[in-house]
This record gives sequence, C-alpha cells and structure tokens, in this order.
Amino acid sequence: MHTISSRGGRATVRYGSGGVCLISAVPNQGFTASTTQSAPETLTVTFAAERQRSEVTATTEPSDRASVRETSF
Repeated sequence: MHTISSRGGRATVRYGSGGVCLISAVPNQGFTASTTQSAPETLTVTFAAERQRSEVTATTEPSDRASVRETSF
C-alpha cells in the first residue's frame, strides 16, 4: 500500500498485477473527495474545495507511481 498526501487530503492505494485499487480517500477539512477510474491501471482521486483542487493520480503503467496536481482558482 502507498499513501499520497496533497493539500486536499490523503489517498491510500494498493498496486497489484491487476491494476491500482483505492483503499481510502480522506479529505482535509473543507474539501470533498471523488474518484474516477478510467482503466484498471489508472485511478484519480480529486479533493475539491471552493478555491482549491488537488488531483492524485496513481497508475501501474509503465510502473507503479503516483503524482499530485494542485490547482488554485
């Protein structure tokens, strides 16, 4: 399992041979959490607040990795 922290919250995922699986998504105060999974190997958790968005993307392609994209508006 791997936990990824962002301004909006923490996402915990598990990488496996079948793709990536969400274990938990815990938003920080004032944020909400939503998830999308376009394919078994890619999962995105979005933490959203009034003027901030944090996107945590976990993938197994080409190798197990995660990235965080922070946006303020």
